[in-house]
Amino acid sequence: MQKKINFSRPGIISKIFGSYDVNIRLIEQRLSVEISSRSGNDGDSVIIDGAEEKIEQAAKTISYLEQVALRSDDVSDTQVNYVLDMIEDGKEDLLVTPGEDCICITSRGKPIKAKTAGQKQYVNAIEKNTIVLGVGPAGTGKTFLAVAMAVKALREKKVAKIILTRPAVEAGERLGFLPGDLQSKIDPYLRPLYDALFEMMGPENYQRQLEKNIIEVAPLAYMRGRTLDDSFIILDEAQNATPEQMKMFLTRLGFNSKAVVTGDLTQTDLPFGKKSGLAIATKILDGIDDIAIHHFTDRDVVRHRLVQKIIQAYDKYERTLEAKKEESKEKTFRRRT
Repeated sequence: MQKKINFSRPGIISKIFGSYDVNIRLIEQRLSVEISSRSGNDGDSVIIDGAEEKIEQAAKTISYLEQVALRSDDVSDTQVNYVLDMIEDGKEDLLVTPGEDCICITSRGKPIKAKTAGQKQYVNAIEKNTIVLGVGPAGTGKTFLAVAMAVKALREKKVAKIILTRPAVEAGERLGFLPGDLQSKIDPYLRPLYDALFEMMGPENYQRQLEKNIIEVAPLAYMRGRTLDDSFIILDEAQNATPEQMKMFLTRLGFNSKAVVTGDLTQTDLPFGKKSGLAIATKILDGIDDIAIHHFTDRDVVRHRLVQKIIQAYDKYERTLEAKKEESKEKTFRRRT
C-alpha cells in the first residue's frame, strides 16, 4: 500500500528529513515503512510504502514535523522519537501545536515554547498556581522553563523581582576551599541558573538587572528570615534540600509572589541517611489548593536522544535492585517463620 504527502512550501522537505536523512530513516526503522521523496511541477512530496496502519502513523508524524519546520524550528531526531511515541500510543491529540504559546523571546530572538505535552502541562500549572513542584529526570526543561516563566512575569510587570536559589551541595565530590569573595564561592553552585538567565536576557541586560537588585541569585541558606513579596522565586536542585530547608523556603512566600521548586529525586547528593525535602514535600503538599505537583517522564527529555536511553536504563536497573531487595526480605521472613 502507498500514500502520498504533498508539501505546501518548496524546500521544507530538507528540514523534515534532517541531516543525511536521519529523521526519515528513523521513521522508516521505527514503523517498518519505506519513504521516498519526489519533486515535480506540483511541488515536493513523499511516498510512503508499507502496512496500512504504519503508513497512517508515518503520515501523521511527517505532517506534524512539517508544521514544526514551517515555524522555522529545527527538527531533531529526539523530537521525531517523541512524536512517534505519542502517535504509536494513540496520543497525537496531546502533541503541542507547533508555534503555540510562546513563553518569551530570548536575547537572540529565539522563541521559548513547551515542546512536549508534559512541558505544556508544567507551564500551564505555573500559570495557574502559586506554588509548583516540578519533579523529573535531567533534560526535561524543569529549570529552563521555570526561568522563562519568571522572565515573562517580570517583562509583563506581574512581579518586581526574580529570585533564584539552590542548595550549595556538592555533587558527590569534595571541592574543598574555594578562593575569592562570597560571590565567587557560590558561583559554581549557581552556574546553571546563570546560564538560563543569560539565554533569556543576554549577559549585559542580566548584569544591569542584577545591579538594580531586580534579579537575585543566592544559596538557599540565605533565604532564612525573609519575606518575599512581588517576586518570582525558583528553587532549583531541590532534591538536595533537607526537609527543614524546604519548609523554610516555602514559608518565605509573600504577597503577589509565585514559587517554582524543581528537582530530580534520582540525583540526590545529600549525605547518606538524610531525607530529601523535595521527596517529603511532594507527599505532604499533594492535594492542597493552589499548589501543583508536576511529574515529568523520560518522554519529556529534550536533550540528546541518548539522555532518554540513559534515564530508562538507570530506571530499569533501580527497579531490578528494588525487586531483589523485596525478594530477599521475603525469603528472610519465610526462614524466620
